Amino acid sequence: MERQRMLHAMIMAGGGGTRFWPRSRQKHPKQFLALGGERTLLQQAMDRIEGLLPAEATWVVTGEAYRSETARQLPRLSPERIVGEPFGRDTAPCIGLGAALIARDDPSAVMLVTPADHVIEPTREFQRAAAAAVRMAEEHPSALLTFGIAPTFPSTGYGYIQRGADIGQRQGVNVFRVERFEEKPPVDRAERFLASGEYYWNSGIFVWRAAAVLAELERQQPKVHDAVQRIAASWSTPRREEVLRSEYEAMPKLSIDFAVMERAREVLVLQAPYRWDDVGSWLAVERMNPQDADDNTILGRHCGLKTKRCIIVGDSERVITTIGVENLVVVQDGDAILIADRRDESTVKQLADLLKTKGLEKYL
Repeated sequence: MERQRMLHAMIMAGGGGTRFWPRSRQKHPKQFLALGGERTLLQQAMDRIEGLLPAEATWVVTGEAYRSETARQLPRLSPERIVGEPFGRDTAPCIGLGAALIARDDPSAVMLVTPADHVIEPTREFQRAAAAAVRMAEEHPSALLTFGIAPTFPSTGYGYIQRGADIGQRQGVNVFRVERFEEKPPVDRAERFLASGEYYWNSGIFVWRAAAVLAELERQQPKVHDAVQRIAASWSTPRREEVLRSEYEAMPKLSIDFAVMERAREVLVLQAPYRWDDVGSWLAVERMNPQDADDNTILGRHCGLKTKRCIIVGDSERVITTIGVENLVVVQDGDAILIADRRDESTVKQLADLLKTKGLEKYL
């Protein structure tokens, strides 16, 4: 029981999810969507960790504009545990703030950090791996631990982790030292990584003692460290919102990988025993849902002739009709429609940027 009381969790739920436009909008981003099943991605993230620790030991860090929707979707979570970032500053300030708030309540805390917009199955395997990571964090109190996903194809869209020395198993989960990180390699390097068997995809899920990640943040990014500590110190005072806004505005945009992980003194990687999908684009909908006889993935009302290998998503009160098309992504949501060749659907983010330049921000 002592170990469980020491475990805290932090869900990162601040992303805008532009790759899922038009279903994902600035006012209702990806983490609030149910892309497979009835539970939203945020709710699924909460469901996974509830078997490990009570809701009162969980924090959600999201955008300031998303606090009310987060509270609505997670009614068992106290609103005091939902932190609204006034500005988007990437994952290093976000995680640093979560660690500072957790350490403020429990200086000996071990914390689990997970994004809100991943699909992980089965839950019991995730919980087994998390328990193994907690044990490693207790055995290696200065270590930063991450989960590596065994790659299934030479992805150029994921970061990679090269594993080093094998340091054994915990609860049947293999644990290695990390040799190095590499961000989104070109295809030839990704192919070599896959063939070598020494590399994992970087899942962006972490376990560590809150004090350990704060110590690394202080060593490598002292300005960010000092800023999140000032925010945590003001948390129970009337100046909370004022300090949060002023400190966040001054902080740089930094990912936790670049800011801390790549040069940390001790990093361990656990080989994830679960299935993982970062739900990075509309093609993920195909992986998460069944296909019809013509290999179409349909979420909504559709009537089509000679339609093959398409992803078609729409509002339930509207019908989408197609004739003689293949390999398309067709998404209707409210006042916007996306039609894309599935080979180009990864450029939806660029399309969102184009809408801004053309003065069409109201559709984002």
